[in-house]
Amino acid sequence: MINLFNTHIDTLSIHRVGNKSRNEAIFLSEQPFNLNDEIVPLIKEFFFKPFREKEENYYQFAHEVDLDYNDMFKYATEIFANPSNVHEVSKNITKHLFEQSNHPHIKNGEVYVTYLTNLSIDNNVVDAIGIFKSELQADFLQFEENGSNLEMILQQGINLSKLDKGCLIFNYKKEEGYKILTVDSNRYDARYWLEHFLSVDAFEDENFITKKYLKFCQNFAKDVVLPAEDKKEEVMFMNRSVNYFAKNDQFEEQNFLNEVLDNPDLIPEFKNYKVDKGEKYSIEDVTSFPIANAAVSDARKSIKNVINLDTHIQIKMDFINPESAEKFVEKGWDDVWIAVKFQSNPDIAGSPRNSFRASLKFSDVEVEH
Repeated sequence: MINLFNTHIDTLSIHRVGNKSRNEAIFLSEQPFNLNDEIVPLIKEFFFKPFREKEENYYQFAHEVDLDYNDMFKYATEIFANPSNVHEVSKNITKHLFEQSNHPHIKNGEVYVTYLTNLSIDNNVVDAIGIFKSELQADFLQFEENGSNLEMILQQGINLSKLDKGCLIFNYKKEEGYKILTVDSNRYDARYWLEHFLSVDAFEDENFITKKYLKFCQNFAKDVVLPAEDKKEEVMFMNRSVNYFAKNDQFEEQNFLNEVLDNPDLIPEFKNYKVDKGEKYSIEDVTSFPIANAAVSDARKSIKNVINLDTHIQIKMDFINPESAEKFVEKGWDDVWIAVKFQSNPDIAGSPRNSFRASLKFSDVEVEH
């Protein structure tokens, strides 16, 4: 987890890169920008807002031979070793970005390189390097008095509510390629920023593994549990899985399987599925790991506990305790009539203990209810 609330911008260097394939120029500022009290809060919100709103997926610098061959890893290490030299190194960073700007889709724009202090990551206070790029300009109006009239002037500029690209390189986990957060609001040049400029891979910490394992379970539920059992058991398996992750600090695969799979015949099916699909999710050799609570919270929001009965009918289960569903949901079918009972929760104070039944007619259709 990160905390940017007390982050301080020590220096800010601003340059501009064009598109190399269109023979657009590069502009390097001779001196860093002189920050003032008026611009600092605006520019901090511009730079940091996307990282507060975005799910935390960490990256690390990588190279197939050695990290020392990764240009951005070298520049980051040089800045962290000597922060007073950040402006000169920012010129090299901008030149490196310019060299990658050779696809016709890549837009020109301003590059901001900052040295940041007092950031918190994983409960550690560290420094960081911020690299940001603004590309898309917006129209805005200025008004000017001209004698007895007020005139309207159309201008273009950067919209401070949307950062196009950015990354935070934390002075943390250097041996593994530093821990990095990145954002990219534009999808037309996705490989340009992550692969060509930064050259990063996913940072495989407990947050990464927790997310990947839960995603693997979600697909196991869809590909194996659903065909072998039914839609209710698919939903219940995922509900039990998320609750296992939520109540434990450490994941142990055998304990997990014993707890979440009601049908013991599915345990060997799970292990076979992992042999076939585990590499895709980077969990092929994973049987034990610390659970990241933030990743579990994100997964809980994304997993749909919905049983579709018919085109216009759904049962949505939103149970913190998965055993609750066993009391209120059961599978059955009838040639003509289906009766569905809705009952208020008697455990909630002030809730009326009323219920009603609604009859829905189907024709020779097996449904779950």
